[in-house]
Amino acid sequence: MTTTDLSPTEYLPYFSTYINKAANLELFEGMAVGKTNLVSFFKALPDTVLDYRYAEGKWTPKEILNHLIDSERIFTYRALRFARQDKTVLSGFDENEFAKESLASNRPIEDLLEEYEMTRASTITLFKSFNSKMLTSKGVAGSGEVSVRSLAFLIIGHEKHHVQIIKERYL
Repeated sequence: MTTTDLSPTEYLPYFSTYINKAANLELFEGMAVGKTNLVSFFKALPDTVLDYRYAEGKWTPKEILNHLIDSERIFTYRALRFARQDKTVLSGFDENEFAKESLASNRPIEDLLEEYEMTRASTITLFKSFNSKMLTSKGVAGSGEVSVRSLAFLIIGHEKHHVQIIKERYL
């Protein structure tokens, strides 16, 4: 399964920026390669960059990594609820408040990377457990309807988006 299998009605227009970054990637390969690439990328960052803010109020790379972990957990939680046919409307989340309360800058990068790797492994296992019906199931989260499989590609593209930001603004 790739993003070409998705219909634009499976996700909010806002998510297209992220989903497009996952284009031409097979879902599970994209998640596995993304995990390897992200860990290598963060391990190669100098310590001086990990806690750097390029402007007042902007996140540090460690806070970005924690944001990726938090977001992945939230997206997989939504996917689980929708795959199980839960029709409860799920609320959005304020990523800035999550980042502020994460205390990511107080944690060693090794701890954050271990948490990320465990989260990604769990994500892959969860999505592999879904059948075709579950993957195409939809639910409402935040401000609109989204499918389970679009959430999977959102995770991949969201990660690529933030790595690109670090490359452009922090290095």
